[in-house]
Amino acid sequence: MNILIIDDSLVMRRIHKNILLEAGVTEKELLEAEDGKAAWDIAQKVSIGLFLVDWNMPNLNGLDFVKKLRATETYRSTPIVMITSEAARYNVVEAVQAGVTNYVVKPIKGQALIEKIGKYLRK
Repeated sequence: MNILIIDDSLVMRRIHKNILLEAGVTEKELLEAEDGKAAWDIAQKVSIGLFLVDWNMPNLNGLDFVKKLRATETYRSTPIVMITSEAARYNVVEAVQAGVTNYVVKPIKGQALIEKIGKYLRK
């Protein structure tokens, strides 16, 4: 299963990637994008089974990216986990209404992230 990590921070993408590698995901299953626009381009070419999405990014932010994904037949039910520093209750509600499957507030430790996304990894 391909996993797309979307974050404008290279450091955050590397952190998430390393956590997933330690959890048994293979290098070839992991794809990265620096914003929603680049992620959209990848998702049109490669089948993605799980999206890890930051909220605050240039070009196409995470929330708009989620809405765009959910508007397609292909990704209507694909798991989308938003990993963001946006911790206010109204942000969580807005993200869930847009279609995120799970919401994680940064910073997050490796084991906590795996606990949040583990059920999607086993599909």
